[in-house]
Amino acid sequence: MVSTVLTPAVVSHAATDDFFVAGDGIDLASLAPGTVLKTRTLKYHVVGVDTPMTAVQVLYRSTNALGEPVANVTSIVRPPASDGSKVVSFQSMYDSLNPADSPSRAIAGDVQIGGATTSGSNIAGGSVLVSGETAAFAPLLAQGYTVVIPDTEGPGANFAAGPEYGLHTLFSLRAARSTPETGISGRAEIGLMGYSGGAIATNWAAILAPAYAPDIEADLVGAAEGGVLVAPANNLRYANGSLGWAGVVGMAVVGIARSYGIDFTRYLNDFGRQTVARLQDASILNVFLQYPGLTWQQMALPEFSDPNSVPEFVAVVNELNMGLAPIPNTSMFIAQGSNGILEGTIPGGPGIGDGDGIMVTGDVRALANRYCEAGVTVQYDQYDFVSHAPALMIWAARALQWLNDRFRGAPAPSNCGAIASGNPIVVEQLR
Repeated sequence: MVSTVLTPAVVSHAATDDFFVAGDGIDLASLAPGTVLKTRTLKYHVVGVDTPMTAVQVLYRSTNALGEPVANVTSIVRPPASDGSKVVSFQSMYDSLNPADSPSRAIAGDVQIGGATTSGSNIAGGSVLVSGETAAFAPLLAQGYTVVIPDTEGPGANFAAGPEYGLHTLFSLRAARSTPETGISGRAEIGLMGYSGGAIATNWAAILAPAYAPDIEADLVGAAEGGVLVAPANNLRYANGSLGWAGVVGMAVVGIARSYGIDFTRYLNDFGRQTVARLQDASILNVFLQYPGLTWQQMALPEFSDPNSVPEFVAVVNELNMGLAPIPNTSMFIAQGSNGILEGTIPGGPGIGDGDGIMVTGDVRALANRYCEAGVTVQYDQYDFVSHAPALMIWAARALQWLNDRFRGAPAPSNCGAIASGNPIVVEQLR
């Protein structure tokens, strides 16, 4: 049983919205993943302000990290010029432990400015991020694409649970395609797109599609992602004690505990328990630059100063390691920054090396090379002079062009064979 210190305690207008609840008498376990439970059409909001656009929101049956059935929400935006034949699933980087920060709630207009949270923030950071991301996919809408925006972390804000992100993405597309109001044609082509937390969902959706959603996989034209979390144990070692991103260490403890039903409190000292209690509903915007120098070692009991001395940690980070997961079938565009010192993270030790501040560049190259060796068509771009945040801008422009080319039938480009070697793909061992 997970200790209450690691469970969400979030109360908001959006969290109590009846639309997000399947309702009495619905046996989710008896329904196939992607089954539509209810729909609604509403104005698309940006930072709480409605726009001329409308969105169809769909509550659908999905699956969490433990394989349990849950009711999740996705939002579909169809521009007037769309014929429903081209769909891009845009995975948000809302990176939050607060369910009120989900894309569906931001789109519905719930920004929660002024609301109290245990993290001490008065802004639901994920909602602000989601609103800002509208600019990233607006060019797709202008070109007639239908855009699907799933709540990739699920109803419990299961931060960092990569396979769950992927399943919510795939089943969101299945639900969107079977909802008449979206206007998506039965054999619409589908592209995947996401950066940072959105890249977690994008890559895991590509990984899991052949086994869990062959109906969706058959229509994929490609996946465009940047700032990729490959091997979480390496990211912990890299960001540990950093200036800007150290708070994600605590967020990861909370997120993994919540997602996989683990009680990490037995391994934490008083300071560690207090820290994760403050972070239980935080977003990335609540922790960036606010926990400078925070380390796992400061939070853990002395006998567990090495994270690999925690059996549950070792088991979960191996499960979340993309380098140990199945190979996707679809073509991919992968981009990664490599100047993390700009965001206060110095290069890591052996097996880590440079990163963008939070993501490990050598791990991303290793993943790209692994896919190349398996026959996947990969275009890998590395931005050596920028860190995580500015790399987003470069990636977004390239990703849009890359996806446009896939939809018009152009052969996917590849620089396989010219990608520098990456870090060894390691199976973490209990020590």
